[in-house]
Amino acid sequence: MRELDGRPVAKAMRQEVAAGVRALVRDRGVRPCLAAVLVGSDPGSEVYVAGKQRDCERVGITSRLVRLPEDCTRERLVQTLEELSADREVHGILVQQPLPRQLDAAEASALVDPRKDVDGLTPLQAGRLLRGEPGFVPCTPLGVMEILRFYEIPVAGRHAVVVGRSTLVGRPVALLLLHANATVTICHSRTADLPAMTRQADILVAATGRPGLIRPEMVRRGAAVIDVGITRTDDGLVGDVDPAVAEAAELTPVPGGVGPMTRALLLRNTLEAARAWSSSA
Repeated sequence: MRELDGRPVAKAMRQEVAAGVRALVRDRGVRPCLAAVLVGSDPGSEVYVAGKQRDCERVGITSRLVRLPEDCTRERLVQTLEELSADREVHGILVQQPLPRQLDAAEASALVDPRKDVDGLTPLQAGRLLRGEPGFVPCTPLGVMEILRFYEIPVAGRHAVVVGRSTLVGRPVALLLLHANATVTICHSRTADLPAMTRQADILVAATGRPGLIRPEMVRRGAAVIDVGITRTDDGLVGDVDPAVAEAAELTPVPGGVGPMTRALLLRNTLEAARAWSSSA
C-alpha cells in the first residue's frame, strides 16, 4: 500500500514559505521573526527548538531563543511573554512544552498575544477553530489535513476515527475533519471496544503516545492511517501504529510522517502572522 510520506509535502511547503518571506522583505521591508521560549533544559525540548531554529534559517525567518531557568517563577514567565507580545519585531511566539511543574502550560499559552499565537493554543484561536472561523490552527492537526490533501485522500462523507482526545492534537484534528465534512468518531481510554471502532474508519488518526496501540487487525483494508504518536524507545522512534498495518492500509511513517509537517506549518503560520502584522502597522 502507499506510504503517506510527510517529507515531500513539508519540502514543498518550505519552498512556498521561503518565497513568501522574500516577497514580504522585498515589498514591505518586514522579515518574519519567531521567538521560542524554552524553560529549563529538557533534552527533548532542546532538540526540538534547535530543529525549529534550523528550519527558520532555511526559509529566511529570524529565530529568537529566550532561555529561562528550570526554577523560573510564574511572574518571570508572565513578564517574558508580555514583553514578547509587545515587541513589534516579533511576529510569532512559541512556548516550548513541557514546562517545569511549577508552571501551568495552559496559562502560559493564554498569555501570548493571539495575533502571535502561531501554535494556535490561545483560547481565542481555539474558539475560532471550534466555530470554523479563520485563525491559527495547531500545527500537528493541520499537518494531518495537509497530508490528506497532498495525497488526494477524500475526506467529505468519509468516516474518520480519531484515537486520542488531547487539546493539542485529538480534539483539534477532530474539528478540522468535521469542518471538512467527515463523519467523526473520537475514541479514548474509556472507549469500550476500540477495535470495533477503528475497523469502521476510512481515515484513522492515532494520537495517544502509546507505541503499537493500533494493530493490523484493528484497521480496515484500504484505510488511510495517520500516525501522530511518537515515542523514543531503545529501538528508536516508534509510533502508535504497528508498522505491519502498512501491508493493508495507507500509512504515514514514523519518523517522517506528520513530524516534518508540524515544523513546516509552524513556519507558514509565522509568515502569515508577519503578513497580518505588517498590514495593520
